[in-house]
Formats: sequence, structure tokens, C-alpha cells
Amino acid sequence: MAPKGELLGNKRKLANGSKDPSSKKPKFDKKQSHREDPEEDVSDGSEISDFSDADDGGAPLSNATSQNGPKSGNTQAGKVFEKGQNSRESHIKQRQLAQERKSQKPLADELHRTKKLWERLRLKSKVPKDERQKLVEELFSITTGRMKDFALKHDAVRVVQTAIKYATPERRKMIAKELRGAYPLLAESKYAKFLIGKLLVKGDEEVRDMIVPEFFGKVRKLINHPEASWILDDIYRGIATKEQKAILLREWYGPEFHIFRQTQQNETAPSAELSKILEENPSKRGPTMKYLLDMTNQLIQKKMTGFTMLHDAMYQYYINVKPGSEEAKEYMEMIKEDENGDLLKNMAFTKSGARLVCLLLAYGTAKDRKQILKTYKDTFQLMSTDPHGHLVILAAYDLIDDTVLTSKSIISELIGKTEQDEVSNIVISANDLNARLTIRYPLEGTSKALFDAGHADDLKLLEQLWEIRKTTSKKDPETRRKELVAALSPSLLAAIAASPLDLISTSHGSQLVAEALLSCVGDKSEALQAIASTAQGDPNEVEPSDGSANIPLPREHISKSTHVGRMLKTLVAGGHFDKASRRVIPVDPPLHFADILYPFIKDHMVTWATGASSFVVVSLLEAEDFSRKDELKGILKKNKKILEKAATEETPEQKAFKEALKAEGEEKKATKKGKKAGTKKEAPVGNMGSKLLLEKLKG
Repeated sequence: MAPKGELLGNKRKLANGSKDPSSKKPKFDKKQSHREDPEEDVSDGSEISDFSDADDGGAPLSNATSQNGPKSGNTQAGKVFEKGQNSRESHIKQRQLAQERKSQKPLADELHRTKKLWERLRLKSKVPKDERQKLVEELFSITTGRMKDFALKHDAVRVVQTAIKYATPERRKMIAKELRGAYPLLAESKYAKFLIGKLLVKGDEEVRDMIVPEFFGKVRKLINHPEASWILDDIYRGIATKEQKAILLREWYGPEFHIFRQTQQNETAPSAELSKILEENPSKRGPTMKYLLDMTNQLIQKKMTGFTMLHDAMYQYYINVKPGSEEAKEYMEMIKEDENGDLLKNMAFTKSGARLVCLLLAYGTAKDRKQILKTYKDTFQLMSTDPHGHLVILAAYDLIDDTVLTSKSIISELIGKTEQDEVSNIVISANDLNARLTIRYPLEGTSKALFDAGHADDLKLLEQLWEIRKTTSKKDPETRRKELVAALSPSLLAAIAASPLDLISTSHGSQLVAEALLSCVGDKSEALQAIASTAQGDPNEVEPSDGSANIPLPREHISKSTHVGRMLKTLVAGGHFDKASRRVIPVDPPLHFADILYPFIKDHMVTWATGASSFVVVSLLEAEDFSRKDELKGILKKNKKILEKAATEETPEQKAFKEALKAEGEEKKATKKGKKAGTKKEAPVGNMGSKLLLEKLKG
């Protein structure tokens, strides 16, 4: 007999991780042993022998044995189960046991009935209104007083959501009151968090004021929770009032801000401005800034970077550190170290986040700016249409000295790489309220036409960045602007030449065309010729259409559009009108657009002179570089009577405006207020452009 140590050694694994093949028994030996002694695997004390066929779910059979013989010695009076039938019956038995366990739980019958009601109510288009009302009443009769029990069950919370959907305002308030104290717990649920959102959306201010305060003091815990963080941020971003948002954001500054958050009666509403808090308590600056940094860094490390609340907190931190200090540099590195760049990308689409990125571009080094632009690769088009993201692009235009980098990173992506993409992207951008700024800003700067009242905050931020730029940039702003215009010019001029009608069909598109032709550099002849060609044809003629789906409906002649008339007038004048000097400042080199446009409209000059775009003809007479001015005067003098008629009769626009006033009953309202008919200023009658033309012909 071999020693014990030698026997154990044979069972050790070999160097390659496998066992010694000689230690394994052939598989057929094992099978053969079962055939020789079928009863050796089942002992008298086996657990299998303790169960009967009825308990096992098997069906009773005849005493005849199967071909393979009995599996065990205990056959219970000859009962044998066929292959496969035992498993099926066992599953049925398991389902029965599971159903019995469910029926023993609290609210089992009620839950079963409410699920049936939910199944019916969710078929919105297939349930008659009367039947739905009855189902809703039954649903509330079951759930009223037990809303919290249903909401905390993962398979019953949908029932409460349905109740909220079809409930009256009073019942929604009742549901909100019943769920008091459970909202933070519901927010942590994968399914119940949607109940909070539905209740806030469907509810009123009273419901909001019941729910939002329950999250006070729990921000640090919930913002780190994978489920609760999203509903908390949704509440902060879109539901909470200004005061409630301040209370929630103050909890990022330290535990004392949620422990002692209540304000006294004589105190003002809490403020989330960190600068004010640090000004009142300078000694707490160190702990407050550290607490805020730890909370933001914790979320960044967890890749939970899409929260508006996080971006607001980060913005408050950065504007309260000294520019160029170690704190500011470390914060910049923390943001840049995000591997996938998700943090910077998410920040671009929130108000505070976009402003923070603009400040990072302003205070950062050339290397920092390059890395930030690299992070936004393939995102600039989406950012350009965003109410906040477009600010990052405008800031990059003003702050980055390397305009080659800017044009390759931003402009090439905004415009597109192929000629077809360039045209479509420019047409889309020209008519988007935010994207149009990213195209037109280098051309016209901070004009009122571009920065309207809706973008007043954008202009304030840019002015702040200009002050910072004085200490961080070496390039002259006008030089930078001209270099960006040079990068934009080829694509803009090519798009105008390729698709002039698509661009001038809208007001914003016409503005872009006028600014591009005045400000761009390079050969503009094809673009000017394309714009002039859109004016050809009889303005009063309408092309017939056979109604085919493949043939588009005829467009109205461009002379009927006031925005096209303004564009043509500006191009004929050759520059913008300066209010200070009361004259047109021509561009260099001059466009000479009057000579290009005249051949296309001279056959219908009288129609132009008496139509909606009559000021285009006035501009032709006033243009200093128009070489065929005498010929134009001759045409107008021959048709002086037509001009006089147009100058005295109501235009179609004036008639439509007058009829609209009558429909609204403006005259009756004026009479009721006691105003005299003679005191009301009468609207001007006649074509103003035709009147000016007659005056110029007299002179």
C-alpha cells in the first residue's frame, strides 16, 4: 500500500492548472456502477424518500414500470412518473404555493383588485368615459386611507400613479397629505420616484409646498443616491421656488446650513449666494469651501455629473476663489481630469455650468482652452442650439487667441465638411434663435438685432469676459474678429450662391445674407448674382400648380416680403445706416449691388415702385455708385400717374390692418372711454415709398 502522502500527491494540480489525468475515473465507469446497483444512491433515510408522489406534484400511473426500471426502491404502491410530467406538475404546484403566500400578505385582495382596475384604466382610448369614472371611483374607494401602503409596494405604486392621473385637484391634495413623511423614502425607490414627479406636475402650489420641504436636510444623502438624486434635481431645477432652491443649495455649504435653516419672522429669505454668506461669516470660509469641494468632488468621482444643482454649487465655489490661486488651479485640474469629459459636456447645457465653462476659458491657459475645446468635439452643433450651450461658443470666439484652433474645432463642425452639409447647416442655424448667434456674432458683433431682449443676459456675461480678457489675452479683439470672419467667409458665400431662396425665405435668413455680403471677405460676385437673380419675374404673376405632391407650391414673389425688401435696400446702399452721423457707412470694397440688381427688375420697375418693396427703388436712386440712375428716373417719370395713385390709395397691408382693428372692436372701445373721434391719430394712407419717389422726381 502506498504511503498517505504519495496518494495525496497524485491529486495535486499540474503546472498548467489541470489535475493529473490518471487520477480521474473514466465516465463510463461511473455510469456502469449506477446500472449495476440502481438502489445504492437512495438510502432509507434519504430526503427524497420522505416525499410522496402527491407532494411532489406527480400524476399517479399504473403499476407498470418504465423501460428504464424504477428510480428508487420506494415506489409507493407502484406509482411511477413519466419523463417530463413530473417537472410540469411541480411547476404548477410551485405557482400554487406562491399564490398562497401572496394571499396571506396584507392587502392581498385589495392589491389584486386594484391591479385589475389599473389594467383597464391604462387603456385610455378603449375605455368609455362613464366606465372610466366608475373604475376611478372604485379605485379610490379601495386606496383611500392606504395610499402610503400601496405607494411603498413596487408592484402597486403604478396604481397610485393612475389614481393621481385621473384624480380631481382635491383628491390629489388628499393623496399628497396621505403620503406625508414618506417622500424621501419614495424618492429612493426605482419606481415610486415617478409618483413624486407625477404628483408635482399634476398638483398645484399647495401640493408643491407639501412635498419640497420634506427634502430639506437630506440633500447630501439623496444627491448621492442612484435613484433619489434625479428626482431631487428635477425638483430643484423645475419645481422649487426661488426660496426653496436657496435652502436646498445652502446644504452644500455645510451641515449647519440644514440644521439651522429656519429663518425668523423679521429675517429676509435665505440666500444661496456664497459670497454673501462668507461676507457675513469670514471665519467660516475654510470649512465651508472644503465641505463644498468635497461634495462636488464626490459626485464627480461617481460620474454623477448631470445635475443642475451640482453645476450651481460648482459655479458658487469657483467665483469665490481668487483667480490664479492654488484653489482655482486645483479646481480646473479636477474638472479636466474627468476621463470621458462628461462633466464639461453636461455643464454646457445648464445656466451655471455654461457660465463656469466661460470663466474657465477666460482664466485658463492656452493649454487649458485647447483641452476644453477638444472635450467638446462632436458636441458644438448641439451646443449652438441650446439656450446656454451657445454661450460657450461665443466665449471661445472672444477668448481664444489661436483662431486657427477655433476655426478647426468649432466653425468647421458648425458649418459642416461637405458642400451639401454646409448649405443645410447654415440654413438651419440662420433660423434658430440661439444657433444664429454662433454664425452672426463674428460678423456683426453685439448689434441689437442679434442680441434682443431674450439674450440680454448673454451680453452681460460677454462684457464680463471682455474685462477678464484684458489681463489674459495678447491679441487685439478686432484682429481676432477679422480672422474668424475670414474663416467663416468661404462657407457662407458658397451657401448663399448655392441656395439663395432658402436663406432669404425667412427674416433671420435675410439678415444673415445681408450681414454676410457686407462683412465677409473674398469673391462675392457669385453670391451677389444669386441674390439678385431671386428678384427676377413679374411680382404679380403666380405660377400655376397642378397640385402634384412632387411639385412644390409656388412661392410668393420676394418683392412681397418686407424682410427681403429691407435686405435688398441694405445691399443697394452698400452699408449700414449710422444713426450718429445720419448716413450710410459703405463697406470696403464696395458691393456695386445696384448695378447687379437693376437688370433683373427693370422690366417690372413700376410694380416694384408701387409695391411692398418700393424702398428698394428709393435706395437705387440714392445709391452713389448706381450707373443707370438717369434711365431709372426716365421709367418712373413715364409712369408718374401710377405712382401718384399708389401714393394716395390704401395699400393691401393698410386695408388688412384696418379690417383687423374693426374686428377687434377698437373703435367701440375708444368711444366707451370717452375719446373723441378727432383726437385719435389717423393711420397713414398710401405707399410711403411711392411718395418719396415722387418727391425725388420733383427735385
